[in-house]
Amino acid sequence: MNELLLTCTIAGRRAAISASHVQSVIEIEAITPIPGTPDFILGLTALRSQALTVIDCSLALGLGTPSQSEDRRAAVVEVDGHLYALLVDNAHDVGEATSDPVAVPGGFGENWQRASTGMVETDGGPTLLVEIHQLVSGPLQQAA
Repeated sequence: MNELLLTCTIAGRRAAISASHVQSVIEIEAITPIPGTPDFILGLTALRSQALTVIDCSLALGLGTPSQSEDRRAAVVEVDGHLYALLVDNAHDVGEATSDPVAVPGGFGENWQRASTGMVETDGGPTLLVEIHQLVSGPLQQAA
């Protein structure tokens, strides 16, 4: 496959985002809350005079536990003309996928199944390939 990936940790799992979608990795200092937004949207932060919507990836996956990031690192991505900061537990490095994606094993759960396009092999071992559009849209809503 040889695609470049930003490897990271989300909710304690090794994950990756296609590096072609990542503009930069930043450390978030201040987040301004936005009233009335879903829990996975933490608020807004600024990057070079541009507003970024901060998404907690763990909450966006519907896993219920906020990111455990101590350094508050986030991948900056653009989706449909809007900038987002995807808050992860840890941002590791950019590396290559050394295999084509395979189906995500069932033991990862429905939320990872929905948000992942597959599992790839990297220098760090098997890694879930995350679809950024799924993170930005947040968890599936449960019918009442």
